[in-house]
Amino acid sequence: MTTMPETPKIEEVVVLAVPGPSLDASNTKRFKNEMAPVIQSATKLIFDMTLVQFVDSCGLGVILSYVRQLHAKGGQMKVCGLSQRVRSLFELVRMDKVVEIYNTRDEALSASSA
Repeated sequence: MTTMPETPKIEEVVVLAVPGPSLDASNTKRFKNEMAPVIQSATKLIFDMTLVQFVDSCGLGVILSYVRQLHAKGGQMKVCGLSQRVRSLFELVRMDKVVEIYNTRDEALSASSA
């Protein structure tokens, strides 16, 4: 798993396409290492998860960790492009209560700019 290049900042919002097809125990350590500089410098972050078809508890843990880190410095994180399977998991474990979910990148960007 390698992270896709982040898109340019749009009104100080960093949009990152999360590589697929999974975010799980096999790749979360590498993902955390690759994301560390982004998390440290960003205050508004959108994870575009269009390519992700499977997330396990390790993947959820990484996302929750990023949400907490951003909230601690007054930032925010949103996710978009969830497959139905991943969205159902987010709702089942109530991740939708701690991170805002949008259908598309444009919707997430609009909400971040408001």
